[in-house]
Amino acid sequence: MDNDLKIRTKDFAVRIIRLFAALPKSTEAQVLGKQVLRSGTSVGAQYRESQHAKSDADFISKIEGSLQELEETTYWLELIEEMQLFPSEKLKPIQQETKELTASFVTIVKKVKSRKQ
Repeated sequence: MDNDLKIRTKDFAVRIIRLFAALPKSTEAQVLGKQVLRSGTSVGAQYRESQHAKSDADFISKIEGSLQELEETTYWLELIEEMQLFPSEKLKPIQQETKELTASFVTIVKKVKSRKQ
């Protein structure tokens, strides 16, 4: 699973970068784009940091950092869609991947927390 998530989070970042590049050059699109670019590319970075955690608490903290970035990414994607800055049908796959990654990270946190009890 570790390697799978490394690949998925990196692919997710690449998709976010491509989305940003495809956004219109209007001020509002670029402001929202930079926000989604920052949060969307941070997911994988946080996950990679978690792989070198010093303890379960440190690991959980870093995974929860990924979850926060995913939640933020969800928000920015919703705004991009709401403002009609990108076609909704083209946003759906990346929104779906955001949900799936969130579910994976929630499962990981629950598993580690239950192991501690």
